[in-house]
Amino acid sequence: MKQSTHRILTTHVGSLPRSQAVSEGVFAEEKGSLKDLNGLAETIRGAVKDVVKLQVDAGVDLVSDGEMSKISYATYIKDRISGFDGDSPRNAPADLEEYPGFLERQAKGGGTPTYRRPQCVGEIKHVNMAPLKADIDNMQAAMVDNPATEGFMNAASPGVIALFQPNNHYKTQEDYLEALAEAMRPEYEAIVAAGIILQLDSPDIGLGRHMMFKDKPDSEYQKLAETHIEALNYATRNIPADKMRLHVCWGNYEGPHHCDADMDLVLPVALKAKPQALLFESSNPRHAHEWTVFRDADIPEDKILIPGVIDSTTNFIEHPKLVAERLCRFAAIVGRERVIAGTDCGFSTFAGFGAVDEDIVYGKLAAMAEGAQLATKQLWS
Repeated sequence: MKQSTHRILTTHVGSLPRSQAVSEGVFAEEKGSLKDLNGLAETIRGAVKDVVKLQVDAGVDLVSDGEMSKISYATYIKDRISGFDGDSPRNAPADLEEYPGFLERQAKGGGTPTYRRPQCVGEIKHVNMAPLKADIDNMQAAMVDNPATEGFMNAASPGVIALFQPNNHYKTQEDYLEALAEAMRPEYEAIVAAGIILQLDSPDIGLGRHMMFKDKPDSEYQKLAETHIEALNYATRNIPADKMRLHVCWGNYEGPHHCDADMDLVLPVALKAKPQALLFESSNPRHAHEWTVFRDADIPEDKILIPGVIDSTTNFIEHPKLVAERLCRFAAIVGRERVIAGTDCGFSTFAGFGAVDEDIVYGKLAAMAEGAQLATKQLWS
């Protein structure tokens, strides 16, 4: 994983706005109504080239494919591993349950994405590498045309798959997580073998507190969340830590978030994960104050921090001076070489849905890059 000894690098969490053609194509494929598979493949290939160029032009150093081929970051796996079918009942986060009027408004306004979340109904095995191969080929081709410092690719962690696709087959949740870990292992290893940094998306560690663990006391939540990290570490046992980064969050939606677990509960769990770098929310109004948790924690010397220095749910463009201020706080904690500028979460967690206008997304990323330049001047002056 790239580290800089002379400036603050920039990245983001992964998903970026898809074009209408991409969104319509992936949903048509999902519904079984797509008539031109080759046409969609070309559309996605072109979209990946475009989105990598937009990132580079905005000043992003560590770029992704924007998750162009995926409807969502967790459910895409049903096309790659066996054992999933049907749909799952929706389980609203605890904060939205307490404000049902807002939850209803979200649903009516299109803020609740509608797509299939299959359940585990059979044996979990990896069966199809073709979609991943296409993703890797598209990413590599895009970076030839638009060189960036480094590329990363998102993959769902075993825990987040279990969060959104409940188990109706395995005797225990531990058995389910182990099966998911082994089934996802080929995807994880293939991404790294292609020379791309693996980003494991694990919002189950934070978001899971007020969804799948909402009825548990804090101590039990932490214990159960640690089983998710154990499954992740098992799945990545053959991958060096410095080829991986881990993203944790509390759900990428504008809402109360007053039921979010405090960072002092989440961080000890997240630090047990093998990936070298940790991406986390630190800009939105519910978590911006929690930089002090990192200040007071015992952060391992090999860990890289990638704090979110811009919010992914509002159309405010952060001032570069605020971005620099946030970066310098974390640099004071772990050192300037171990801090990379990031975003709170993705900008298009689900295809066709994003709270932030597409043009403003790149305005925010450009402001992040400018803020990183300001922080660099302060930290290396």
